[in-house]
Amino acid sequence: MPAKILVRYGEIALKGKNRGRFEQQLQNNLKEALKDFQATVEKMQGRFLVSGPKENRGKMVERLSKVFGVASLSTVEETGLDLEDIKMMALEMAGRVPTDEKEFKVETRRSNKQFPYPSPEVNKILGSHLLEHYPRLKVNLEQPAFTLSIEISHNRAFLYLDRVEGPGGLPVGITGRALLMLSGGIDSPVAGWLGMKRGLTVEALHFHSFPFTSRRSQEKAVDICRKLAAGSGSIRLHMINMASIQKELRAKCSEEMAIILLRRMMLRLAEKLSTDRGLQALITGESLGQVASQTLESIIVTEKVTDMLILRPLVGMDKKEIVNKAVELDTYDISIRPYEDCCTLFLPQNPVTRPKLDQVENQEAKLDQESLIKEAMASLETTLVKR
Repeated sequence: MPAKILVRYGEIALKGKNRGRFEQQLQNNLKEALKDFQATVEKMQGRFLVSGPKENRGKMVERLSKVFGVASLSTVEETGLDLEDIKMMALEMAGRVPTDEKEFKVETRRSNKQFPYPSPEVNKILGSHLLEHYPRLKVNLEQPAFTLSIEISHNRAFLYLDRVEGPGGLPVGITGRALLMLSGGIDSPVAGWLGMKRGLTVEALHFHSFPFTSRRSQEKAVDICRKLAAGSGSIRLHMINMASIQKELRAKCSEEMAIILLRRMMLRLAEKLSTDRGLQALITGESLGQVASQTLESIIVTEKVTDMLILRPLVGMDKKEIVNKAVELDTYDISIRPYEDCCTLFLPQNPVTRPKLDQVENQEAKLDQESLIKEAMASLETTLVKR
């Protein structure tokens, strides 16, 4: 018998007439996540049922628990709708529970209203059956050591003891395509993850300054993308060399405006890449007020160079919240590797925090922007990073 996993979704159920489109996207993403395991994904009412090789049960659960749109999942045993079959399976599953876990409850969800026993009655029948055969057990409805759950569907029943939480949100690919500006820091990977959670297909753009910085900053970007790809299968990573631009900024422009000027050049490059790739929005890791380039005045002046929609998922989060999420996503330890990236290179001692647009544009007039952008785009390297 194959291993069976019941996959639940949450927000998708609220999508009304568009629900079918969201369900189809999630089903496609589940199949993609499991393509290594020869598994099937069956659509049910408000659920998906995954069937695959027993020896891969743990790996399938781990893979599914990272797919955006999945609210939770459980490994299940399947029976027919005969109450005696359900009782027999309940007895077998309770026998698997460690003997020190004595207090339990039974919880039934009956989507099949033709089933002759309402949910509370099923709870009582199965609870009594377990107490009769396992004298060590006691009922505890408030804080049980384990819960035996039963779902009564149209033509079968599912019993399970575990419940693994998923990331929730919407399935990747359902809301559009965006470009994540991926630095070497803590914030931008979290911003990318949050963008994917809202259903965006995300590509990443990392700026580096080789040979002024080592290749290790680029390796960090690859490793971060590999973590983010756990929820989407793969991420296309683009890399652009900013060394020539930074040399020109240092030679010709005001040191205190270097960061603002650099970020404006980055946005111009991101817009050009997005146009070439058919991407609809940019995602940044900006969180208002954290550093000099993230004051409201700096953000306003920086974004004036593009007409693209810029999404800032972290704008209302403080640093502790962002760090906690990075730890949860397993990107934090990668982000804090002590390798310089282009944003930390040539940092001014006293960066301007409230820049004026006319002053910034006067500095930019000293640059041959068209040639610099052309040279930077010529350095573009792209790779597909898989989970």
